[in-house]
Amino acid sequence: MSSPRPGGRSRDEQDPGPVWSEPGTLLEHVAVAVLGIDEEGRICFWGPGAQRLFGYEAADVLSRPAAVLFPAAPLDGAGAAERLAERGRTLGYWRARVPTLHQDGRVFDCGFRVFPVTGGEGRSVIMGLASESEGLDRVKTNLAFLDALFATCPIGLVMLDENLRYVHLNQALADMDGIPIEDHIGRTMEEFMITPDGGAYQRMLRAVADEGRTVVSTLVVLRTPGRPDRDHVRSVSFFPLSQAVGTRPGVGGLLVDVTDREQALVEAAAGRQRLALLDRAAARIGTTLDVNVTARELVDAVVPEFCDASVVEVVEWMDEREVFDPEAVLLTRRIAAGTCLPPPAPELVGGLERVTYPPGSSIHETLRTGRPVCFPVNADFMTRTVIHESRAQLLFDSGLTSLLIAPLIARGTVQGIAMFGRSGARPVFTEQDLSLAGELASRAALCLDNARLYSRVQDIALTLQRELLPTALASSPSVRVAHRYLPGSHVTEVGGDWYDVIDLPGGRVALVVGDVMGHGVPAAAAMGRLRITTKALARQNLEPDSLLRELDACAQDAGIAYATCLYIRYDPTTGLARIANAGHLPPLRRRANGTVESIDEVLGVPLGVGDVPFRTTEIELHDGDTLALYTDGLVESRGVDIDEGMAALRSQLEGPTGTLEETADGILARLLPGPPTDDAVIVLARISRQSPEPASDGRE
Repeated sequence: MSSPRPGGRSRDEQDPGPVWSEPGTLLEHVAVAVLGIDEEGRICFWGPGAQRLFGYEAADVLSRPAAVLFPAAPLDGAGAAERLAERGRTLGYWRARVPTLHQDGRVFDCGFRVFPVTGGEGRSVIMGLASESEGLDRVKTNLAFLDALFATCPIGLVMLDENLRYVHLNQALADMDGIPIEDHIGRTMEEFMITPDGGAYQRMLRAVADEGRTVVSTLVVLRTPGRPDRDHVRSVSFFPLSQAVGTRPGVGGLLVDVTDREQALVEAAAGRQRLALLDRAAARIGTTLDVNVTARELVDAVVPEFCDASVVEVVEWMDEREVFDPEAVLLTRRIAAGTCLPPPAPELVGGLERVTYPPGSSIHETLRTGRPVCFPVNADFMTRTVIHESRAQLLFDSGLTSLLIAPLIARGTVQGIAMFGRSGARPVFTEQDLSLAGELASRAALCLDNARLYSRVQDIALTLQRELLPTALASSPSVRVAHRYLPGSHVTEVGGDWYDVIDLPGGRVALVVGDVMGHGVPAAAAMGRLRITTKALARQNLEPDSLLRELDACAQDAGIAYATCLYIRYDPTTGLARIANAGHLPPLRRRANGTVESIDEVLGVPLGVGDVPFRTTEIELHDGDTLALYTDGLVESRGVDIDEGMAALRSQLEGPTGTLEETADGILARLLPGPPTDDAVIVLARISRQSPEPASDGRE
């Protein structure tokens, strides 16, 4: 059991903890005296505040009649002390303002609050609280002023804590924000004042709270969640709040809406926002030469910053030379759509792929003028433009109230339309918005036209290359061949990869693979020249090095600056293969026992360089050996270096043997799991004196 502490409290008793004095501004300016009057009208209690207010020491007044504190003039016909005691005892609580006598003889007005207190023995004491009337009047006036200020002042008033959270605000500020007072309390000002200044406003407030700075009449452009459809300009003043002992710091503020006065500032801010949107859109639209991606980029750039919903549609012309006819039915294909509105808006913008517009529709009007046009979503718009009743109902139910339709026209060709829709929560489109939509549509149309022209060139190049590549390779009972060709992706264009298997006199067979530097139609045309020339030279029974020398001269004459070629001539009667290489990746040989080796003794310079001799090497091929010829698109891609790709190809060749077709498919699946970034060729040739495998189907 613990011993008692000094003063009689044991250690087992709970310590209430420290208690601090907390003088507030009110008590510091208005002193309160506490005194007691017993049943005989004598002073029986005297507090320190009474000594300061009346000037008497406790010993001078205790047990003396309370009348010593008042001048001789009566109160309502009785002595002041007697009247105060009697009223406090009978009414339970009474207040009065009474002339009071100071110890030094000075008379001053004093406010009293008197009430009875009953002791343990049943004796009654009248307790009095007294304060000088002048101090009370000053405080009452200040409080009345502050109450009236918060209740009726047209200026926004706010009190924030040290975390810039709302502690108190008046109705004027709540009305400015468009949000009730109770929804502000406890939340930060940043949640209610959305500014396009990169955080400068919040940094200014933080400097007031942390450093005690004062901000006077600073103009701020902002929007609030309660009024998101328009910019406001406010003149704001902030100051640090004085702190009582133990209380938290904070910030006080006065905010005045000066939007009408500062309309030019609002317009400038709106102009900056439009320019910023146009700048961001310019950076985002047209990053690829893909029509669908470009349309998607336009939609993502404008929703929700500029509008609540957007779609992009391209016109489906029967003939590209067709001219827009405002009297004909218009067919479009929707290739991108987006909205930030709740259902049924997503179904409205994304529910169609092909759209039909009747003659005289709003779309026809837009394409006829060649300029953006704004339309209200009303019965007239529905009747003229929306054919299906169900689609019209969706549009009505979506919440969209205005549509801005901009034509997508580039190089005199109508590409399609872009639609931008706003709900009733936003203002209708302005002339400035029409201008911005026109700029966005103009850029998007140019990017779409570039993508369209690029796709056309791609198709031409791919068609040319497919026509120039062999449709069926030569066959021999001693050499079975499987081959695959994959063109590059739509983004990287068709390249100049080529290959061939050529029957030669005496039962010999030539295997060829090559690659022309570059992409598109020029590369495909150069590839065709080299393939045809190689086939002609091979049938002249030239040695591989002599053939490459002649092919190099042909490349220089044709202006082909850089191309590679690997040429292998195999004689089944001797089992010998003679090889020459003009800068191409070396072939791989898989022996019948599964080992794989590279044949790189004759790596020469590429075609088109000129004046550099080529060499021929000779190797012996055995039954079951497989030669692998390939291009760099198979073993090198973005994120995969050529050494890693070569290792993967070796691994596939070293694996379990199957038919050549199965092996070729396995190589493509392992090395090119997705669309290739460049043309890729693989040619597998297996030496066999056994019964032949089923003929290759020549798949590409």
